[in-house]
Amino acid sequence: MNNVFEKCTTCGYVHDSKKLKRELFICNNCGSYSKMPFRDRIDLIVDSNSFKETNGNLAFHDPLHFPGYEEKYRKAKSVTELNEAVVTGCAKISGEDVMLGVMDSRFMMGSMGVIVGYKISSLFKEALSKRLPVIIFAASGGARMQEGLFALMQMARTASAVQEFNEAGGYYISVLTNPTTGGVSASFAFLGDTILAEPNALVGFAGQRVIKQTIREQLPEGFQTSEYLLKNGFIDAIIKRADLREKLAWLLKFHKGSSLNNSN
Repeated sequence: MNNVFEKCTTCGYVHDSKKLKRELFICNNCGSYSKMPFRDRIDLIVDSNSFKETNGNLAFHDPLHFPGYEEKYRKAKSVTELNEAVVTGCAKISGEDVMLGVMDSRFMMGSMGVIVGYKISSLFKEALSKRLPVIIFAASGGARMQEGLFALMQMARTASAVQEFNEAGGYYISVLTNPTTGGVSASFAFLGDTILAEPNALVGFAGQRVIKQTIREQLPEGFQTSEYLLKNGFIDAIIKRADLREKLAWLLKFHKGSSLNNSN
């Protein structure tokens, strides 16, 4: 975080950046959750120095030779210190081995293109070969428009990888953060065996304005928030950011006897 001060996008309160980081990027004025950079997310939940990145240096992919795409990609890479919108790797959480994926919406809105789809599907394949559970923190604005149909195909690619992992008895925890929308929400993000969410996260496929124009009806209060999804049975629990590590560790230990771990 390079800025000295950060403004809350919900209430406008101005925070000292270092203090905001110590408070897990939660506004102490209104309680809203700010976007959490991938490094801070990883440091929050995994055992110290246990994260080992996989597929970290894949080449830039521009299947449509979209005008200005590479320039935008290079800028996002420079600003965020990311090579793509998701970081994947292996780690330990309270001593339990796990394959981990962390999306970061600061990188081109966390959009899913070919490389993101490849990294997610590879994460499940490696987890299958190593007989490990998977945790993914989703944060996305949807499919990457600069890659067109190739980006949309990643929905099927990632969903297929999850299905193969699931059929082998693997355990997958999906954590929905703000925002989780578009093709990511319509594919691997909602295919977890356990689906958690952070408080008041925006989760859904299309935007509310598009939905209202399509169905020509007023949407329910709180529609597309994690609280609304929990109330209507779409997710399993809402977990505060400070409690995520403890909850994930408990779930991993509880499911340690899965068929994937016990199979011959």
